Amino acid sequence: MTDWAEIAAQIAAASDEPFTPKQPRQVGGGCINSAAVLADGDKRWFVKLNQASLLDMFEAEYDGLEAMAATDSIRVPRPLCCGTAGSQAFIAMEYLPLGGTGGAVAALAGEQLAAMHHSTAAEHGWHRDNTIGATPQPNRRDANWARFWTEHRLGFQLELAARNGYGGRLTERGARLCERIGALLDHAPAPSLLHGDLWGGNFSGDDQGNPVIFDPACYYGDREADLAMTELFGGFGSRFYAAYNAAWPLDPGYTTRKTLYNLYHVLNHLNLFGGGYGSQAERMIDRLLAAVG
Repeated sequence: MTDWAEIAAQIAAASDEPFTPKQPRQVGGGCINSAAVLADGDKRWFVKLNQASLLDMFEAEYDGLEAMAATDSIRVPRPLCCGTAGSQAFIAMEYLPLGGTGGAVAALAGEQLAAMHHSTAAEHGWHRDNTIGATPQPNRRDANWARFWTEHRLGFQLELAARNGYGGRLTERGARLCERIGALLDHAPAPSLLHGDLWGGNFSGDDQGNPVIFDPACYYGDREADLAMTELFGGFGSRFYAAYNAAWPLDPGYTTRKTLYNLYHVLNHLNLFGGGYGSQAERMIDRLLAAVG
């Protein structure tokens, strides 16, 4: 049972004002967490919950939301606090009423995401590991982008797939691809601040028509990795991509690199859900190997 009184007490302490909410309103929290809105008059907070052992996941999410908010570019829910209450971990953040993602919202999102990507670091990676969905995501810093992607993204997911029983041809072809990553990632991208998990389910507009992104898996890396994922499950609409490219045109070769970047997410889905993602990953690997000869 959730200790809502303890969570409310921690929210009150973090916000430095009294907070005595009514019965929580359960809302969708995705396929990993449960979630609710806690309200006390005009004060409302969005709270996500999971088992106490997963507090690190929420602490990393807190850091990611803060990092994106600090760029003052695209709107994110401002995190308030995270902690444990009884057997559960939680994160409390600003509650944002969400609207649609029509053309005007999508165009503004493209412009603002480009602005966020202009926030850069000296190296690729992040100051801590985090998660992509429920999968650990290692983020050890590295100035070499091709090596970072090989070791901490593609190689990590391939090793996990082999441990999960998806070896054989996937492992063999994946290893060959890892040997050729340098030929695909030869464009020396700046380490941009990335959302890291930017599919349509983590993007919306608020009730004022401002774009909002949430549920991050942040790190610094090639901005194209964010753009690629927006295309993986349906796309964000033509106005989004036109606005992004007007603000910061993509480098030549993106069409091939986006397959490599999305392979990471397809492998992650294989490791999380199984099913047909294995054959999809093999087809993507074959296309990439054909591209490098």
